[in-house]
Amino acid sequence: MLETITIVLPTRNEAANIPDFLGSLPPAVPLVVVDASTDETPALIRSLRHRNTTIITRPGNVTLARQLGAEAATTKWLLFTDADVAFHPQYFERLPNYLQHDAVYGPKQSRGEYGRYYQLFSHGQQLAHRLGVPAASGSNLLIRRDVFHKIGGFDLDLSVNEDSEIAWRIKRHGYDIAFAPDLLVYEFDHRRLANGRFRKTIHSLIRCALLFTGLMPQKWRQHDWGYWANAR
Repeated sequence: MLETITIVLPTRNEAANIPDFLGSLPPAVPLVVVDASTDETPALIRSLRHRNTTIITRPGNVTLARQLGAEAATTKWLLFTDADVAFHPQYFERLPNYLQHDAVYGPKQSRGEYGRYYQLFSHGQQLAHRLGVPAASGSNLLIRRDVFHKIGGFDLDLSVNEDSEIAWRIKRHGYDIAFAPDLLVYEFDHRRLANGRFRKTIHSLIRCALLFTGLMPQKWRQHDWGYWANAR
């Protein structure tokens, strides 16, 4: 089963995070990395995981990296994630319980700082899902590859919130998207939260509300509103 899933990973100067991330992956799962680093991230990946790993070097934002990684994959499933998380030890054992769906997303927790924040965010995801609004995170999002291509992939005009937008589009096209509370990933790099929990939360809520309702001006879609500032 693991050979039917490709993990798609965008990286940019993730040398401090990548060993913990790679340590949480089963060796049998194919990994496609789309890298825009100026540090030793790609060299570390090659030394730590020299099998079942493809590295594509391409400058660009995270949305483009996710898209290029998906296009390079050939498996039935695409698992989108980030380099600053680690998968729960039973994550890949639990995945088969959800493969009857067209897309699946799970929560992101923390084993250290800001644990309460991540718990509240996960509760918000569950509530939004019950209300019919998928609240997916690009750190933990599984999509059937044929569905991904049928809906046109990621919106390349977006430099942030591309994960939320594609989840809404999957549902609007009539596909089945599920929230899986036991498919956990753990965040261990909290730089964005350290810059201000309120700022990060309001940024996401306002942008997602504008995108979901179709009120986001085109020129705003292409700007991240400082989301990536001081985050790398």
